Amino acid sequence: MCAAVFLLSLGVAAYATLWERKFAAFLQDRKGPSRAGPAGLLQPIADGVKMFMKEEIIPNVSNRSLFILGPCLFMVTAVMTSVVIPWAKPMMIGGHMYDLQITDINIGTIYLLGVVSIGVYGIMIGGWASNNKFALLGAVRASSQMISYEIAMGIALIALIISSGGSLSLKDIIEGQDKGFANIVWQPLGFLIFFICALAETNRAPFDLPECETELVGGYHTEYSSMKLGLFLFAEYINMFISSAIMAGFYFGGYNFPFASELYASLGLHEGDWLISLIGFGAYFTKIVLFICLFMWVRWTLPRFRYDQLMNLGWKTLLPLSLLNLALTVVVEYFRGNIHF
Repeated sequence: MCAAVFLLSLGVAAYATLWERKFAAFLQDRKGPSRAGPAGLLQPIADGVKMFMKEEIIPNVSNRSLFILGPCLFMVTAVMTSVVIPWAKPMMIGGHMYDLQITDINIGTIYLLGVVSIGVYGIMIGGWASNNKFALLGAVRASSQMISYEIAMGIALIALIISSGGSLSLKDIIEGQDKGFANIVWQPLGFLIFFICALAETNRAPFDLPECETELVGGYHTEYSSMKLGLFLFAEYINMFISSAIMAGFYFGGYNFPFASELYASLGLHEGDWLISLIGFGAYFTKIVLFICLFMWVRWTLPRFRYDQLMNLGWKTLLPLSLLNLALTVVVEYFRGNIHF
């Protein structure tokens, strides 16, 4: 299961680069990659080979060990977030029921926030170890951006947990949307806050201030080349994929979808059948792809913020809105009878 999720994340990240270039070309009325293989399908492989074959340069003035550790840590933390995501309903194999989830821990939400927070250490270490003022400034921007938006995201998740029964397990949150409304019905404001914070946490435009080319050359990865640069770029797409999976699971039911029970009954399927797991995974993956397209749409539509606008949005807008959303959630859940004082 670990290998399957790891390879899935890598494959999606690789071909998300191709899809983004195709998507941007569609929005800008031009052609995307079309030379490497039929319809450009081999372009990610060509890019990967190019990354491996390029000359690797480590500056003499850098801290060599930390310079190497930075992109590795960023990549590892990006992949680690996938271990608590349930990708489909359990499957029966040889008389035993297997969860399509690497591990189901009862503090899965806290685990996610913790691992995402650690990811910025890879950026900070890489920027500092480069001994370059542009890289260091980009790393400082990334860490301050993470702190600013992590708070609003955490408060939005608290409201979600309250409205979904109080469990911190991702599996419980998704299963709670099996028969009834998806959490987006009860948490529309919380979802909007979470989505904006996810854009900022993944350093996607218009929140890509840590690698702002117009000001910082390349930001925290200015001095990186070859596959070390590739790890930074690859991890960004993995973070986008995992963020999409988390939002689809938290707010849109994950592998659940409307009239799923009726569909399974009409097909004569029972709990544990492999076809239920396959259909559920297909529904979940479709939602993830739609969110990835939304990430890309935002990137190629909105201009980059100024840094003061970035901070003002996080502290003066999203933080008060997340507190308001939490207060409204407590009031609504009290009148629904789910909270007792």
